[in-house]
Amino acid sequence: MSSFNWQTAWQPLLNSLDQEGYHRWAGLLREQFYQRFVSNPHGDLPRWLAAIDQLPAAESAVVNSQSSEVRVDRAGSLSAQEVESLEPGLRGLMPWRKGPFNFFGTRIDTEWRSDWKWDRVAPALASLEGRRVLDVGCGSGYHLWRMHGAGASEVIGVDPGLLFLCQFLAVKRYTPDAPVHLLPLRVEDLPRPLARFDTTFSMGVLYHRRSPIDHLLELKDTLRSGGELVLETLVVDGPEGYSLVPEDRYGMMRNVWFLPSCATLLRWLDRAGYRNARVVDVTATTTDEQRSTDWMRFQSLQDFLDPDDPGKTIEGYPGPVRATLIAEKP
Repeated sequence: MSSFNWQTAWQPLLNSLDQEGYHRWAGLLREQFYQRFVSNPHGDLPRWLAAIDQLPAAESAVVNSQSSEVRVDRAGSLSAQEVESLEPGLRGLMPWRKGPFNFFGTRIDTEWRSDWKWDRVAPALASLEGRRVLDVGCGSGYHLWRMHGAGASEVIGVDPGLLFLCQFLAVKRYTPDAPVHLLPLRVEDLPRPLARFDTTFSMGVLYHRRSPIDHLLELKDTLRSGGELVLETLVVDGPEGYSLVPEDRYGMMRNVWFLPSCATLLRWLDRAGYRNARVVDVTATTTDEQRSTDWMRFQSLQDFLDPDDPGKTIEGYPGPVRATLIAEKP
């Protein structure tokens, strides 16, 4: 039987919300967790939780999230039994898409070099020291740990994927008291307005939204006055007002709706009521940053580009370029 208990997993967060007066949100979360884990449970969840339970015991383990790898280590050597079960446990949580992670010397080379994105974004941020941070579409939580390592007082991620949750729990079991939480929900499941966070990240989400300005308004509702939005999304070259709307797929992805120019994106932020919006990075995504690995054995970026012209997607659109923008809520 798995050691995971959905009724207690988020109890420290729920207690904190109740103490702060966020009773409505705490009550809503309890209802949402019941729906996810009791009313409509995922069929693979028991298998993923069993994989976590194969990992070495948590005694004296430490999590280091201040370097490129989110690393779990423990004083002393693993036992022969722990060594034997470590890799099968981690492989039971494949595919690993965001990282890298390292568990007791076993490195998980994830599909995305998410540390490269962090290295581009972090220098442009206001200090995260002592800040409450929300990460929308956080995946496995790699960036949650990096935000915690940068000094955030509390980090909450939202992502509906339960495999992502289990990958997060594989790290969380070694630092259960860390104020880092992943909610298996969508941003639409948050109460509005929330106005609780000092910094909200939305990285790799906007182009999946049918209504991008509505998403910007959702994000603004999570921020306190003066809070900072960090927005990363696919963009294309073009003047203000231009946005690419793929006919069907973009880079083999079905749910890509709008790829704006940077100038258009700045206008959207202005129309959504943000101030001091600025572009802090524009970088083309390469097959060094996103690729298949032994820990993610499905197709990846190389398969989604035109084999005769890697500057284009397989559909003939401009290849993936990602921009990071920062803006503030008045």
